Formats: sequence, structure tokens, C-alpha cells
Amino acid sequence: MSSIESFEALPLAAPLHRALRDKNYVTPSPIQAQAIPHLLEGRDLLGSAQTGTGKTAAFALPILHHLNEKNHRLMKGRMRALVLTPTRELAVQVAKSFDDYGKHLRLNTALIYGGVSAGPQIRAMKRGVDVLIATPGRLLDLYEQGHFEFDAVEHFVLDEADRMLDMGFINDIRRIVSKLPRERQSLFFSATFSNTVTRLAEEILSNPVEVRIAPERPTADAIDHRMCFVQRDDKFTLLETLLNEQKEREGDNLTLIFSRTKHGADRIAKALGQGGIRADAIHGNKSQNARQRALDNFRRGRPNVLVATDVAARGIDVKNITLVINFDLPDEPEAYVHRIGRTARGGAEGVALSFCTGDDFNELRAVERLLKQEIAVHHEHAFHQESLVARRNSGGKSGQGKRFQRGGGGQRGGSRGGPPRGKRNFNARRGPRQSVR
Repeated sequence: MSSIESFEALPLAAPLHRALRDKNYVTPSPIQAQAIPHLLEGRDLLGSAQTGTGKTAAFALPILHHLNEKNHRLMKGRMRALVLTPTRELAVQVAKSFDDYGKHLRLNTALIYGGVSAGPQIRAMKRGVDVLIATPGRLLDLYEQGHFEFDAVEHFVLDEADRMLDMGFINDIRRIVSKLPRERQSLFFSATFSNTVTRLAEEILSNPVEVRIAPERPTADAIDHRMCFVQRDDKFTLLETLLNEQKEREGDNLTLIFSRTKHGADRIAKALGQGGIRADAIHGNKSQNARQRALDNFRRGRPNVLVATDVAARGIDVKNITLVINFDLPDEPEAYVHRIGRTARGGAEGVALSFCTGDDFNELRAVERLLKQEIAVHHEHAFHQESLVARRNSGGKSGQGKRFQRGGGGQRGGSRGGPPRGKRNFNARRGPRQSVR
């Protein structure tokens, strides 16, 4: 199957080929080349591929093809294809892909997710839809209110299954699956496969074909990522310094900053604004309209700095992110890989820098165990703490890597003074732990 070298070689409906030509898509990615032929044959599929590899097209194109070929009339309160995603942002992105690929077809899509009025969603389902993209919580809420049924689903997709389970959706997923027709095509995608994820796949799929795409290099190997060892009280000033350097670079450069907590993300964005650097924050406490507006503005570079919790670590494909900064190291080491994977997408250049204080060594060791390598050190800034590097290296050799060079060179000439009053001791990690959705 992997020998397919062009979309034209795939037996897709003519309107789909037209949409692919509109987007100048010529060569399928490995996940597309290997998955689409099986899915066109109606097989269930267990898929694994890195984010940003074209996974959405791998399932959207064959589903649209099947729906178009069967051309069934819509039934009120029914859907023909159901795609479950863990977050609202990913649901919106997947829906846009279905709309783009299906723009020459007479098929309609709808979205169901929380954080917005349910009225338009209820009205859309009352008419019936060809493709429904939804998050589990709101979907079950509206189902239990009697607004639709699942008995007409022909195609079911569970996207980012491992993230779904991390967010506590496993019982919701099982309830939804129990309502689906036994005769259906099911697709299951997950970046990682724990025992729980594997058991869930076995419950959902019937004699599936497996397509697992190993990248030429792991995400972390393909990205220039470094660790900044810094005192807690210097973190914010280092952040400002890096962002001011980023301003001096040529081109449309976006910066994505990760905070562990929602409150921390708000504090970082507010403090940056007070220092003259415009930034938006995005996290689960924001309304869906606010989150989508922040993402749309970020894509346009207005502003070109976005502060996020792990709600943006997966599934958000934004071009021109040339710098990712982990203001806080994540609690879950897998999130590190997904966070830094927001840069250097599609072969573009990008850098990821993470701040590590003396309080962060447990998180650092967890990430390095996952990567099976020591992360290189970024020395070229005024707040570098060699004592922390020595502590990290006490059990092994120092991390090596190419030096992080930016316009204007290093930062050793910069002031070591902390942030102004009100910013010193600024630390987004303080406060109670919060769940991130």
C-alpha cells in the first residue's frame, strides 16, 4: 500500500480529487498512502502516527468517498459518520478538514462541543447531518436530552484516543460506543498505546488492519530543543528576553508558551502585556468563542505570542510557530513531546526551549527517561545556572548539542536584574494543581 505515490492513484470520487487539486495536494503522506486503500475497502483500522502527518485526511477522504457513493437521504436526528475528539480546538480543526475536502460534495457537517450555546447544535441535529464531529461530554448531554440517536452511524472515528483517556473520557466513550450499530466501520487513532488504550481498541474494532507510521526521527530528535537552567525568580525576565530577541528575527515568527496551570497562563499573558509584549492566553476556563478567537488571532500574528496550557499541546496545527517555550515543565512527560511538536512542522525550522529550576528535576528526569536521552543545555543567556547543570549531570555526562543562535548572538551582556516589582518571584507553577481541558 505504501507504494502509492500520488493521490491521483487512489480510487476516490472525482469531487474529492478536485478538492485535493484545489489545495495542491499531490503526494500522500505515509499514513494516507497506507490507510486510505484499506478504508476504501471498508476495513476497521488501528492507526498510529505522529501529529502533523496528515492523519485527518487519512480518515476524512475515505469517509467522504463512502458517504458520497451511498448517497443516502438524511434522517432527522441522525448522523451518518461520527468523529470523537478530545478537545474543542481539535474538533473545529477536523471539521474544517471535512469541509475543505468535501466542498464539491453535497454533504453537510456539524459540530457539537461544550463552552457555547447548544441551540445551533440541536437545530443542526434535528435536520440530520452527514458528518458529526464532537467532544464526548456535550455529545452525551444532548443525546440524553433526546435530541438525536446513534442508530444510523455508518462510520465511527475515535481520534487522539490516548489524550481522551488522559482527560478522563473512557466511560463516556464506552457509553457512546454501546449505542452505535454493530455493523459499522470503526477507526481508532492514538499516538501512544498503553494497556488501557489497547483494551479500548479491542472493544471498538473488528478485525482491524494496523497502520503504524514510525517517523524517520522521533519528534524530539527532529526539533532543536534545549533546556534553560535558571533560578525561579529569573524565569519571567528570561522569558521577556527571549521574546524580545524573537521580535528582531526576520519573517512572521509566532511564539507559543506553555504553562502548567490555567491561572499561570493568565498571569504570564497579563505580565507580558504590562511589559509591552502583547499576548493572549488559551485554556479550559476560557469560553469556546474566546479560545477560537485567540487561536484565529494567533494564526494571523495578532498578537504573535500565545500562552497555553496543554489544551494546545496536541492537534493544533498553526504555521510559523518558530519558538516554543515551556515556562513550566509538564507533569506528564508525554506532553513534552507534543508541546515541542508545535514547532518545526512540515519541515520548517523551529526551536523549543524549556525552563528548569531546582524544583523541576523530577519532571526533567521523567522527560529524559521517556526520550532515552539527555536534553542539550542552552547556555547562551544571562541567567544560566551552571550549578543546576552540574546537579543534573551528577549522574551522567553533560548534554551536548548545537548552540542556540539568534539574531544578535548570545545574551551574556544583558542585565541580570530581575523583573520590576510585581514580577519578581513570578512563577506560574504556584498555586494548587488544576486539571487541564
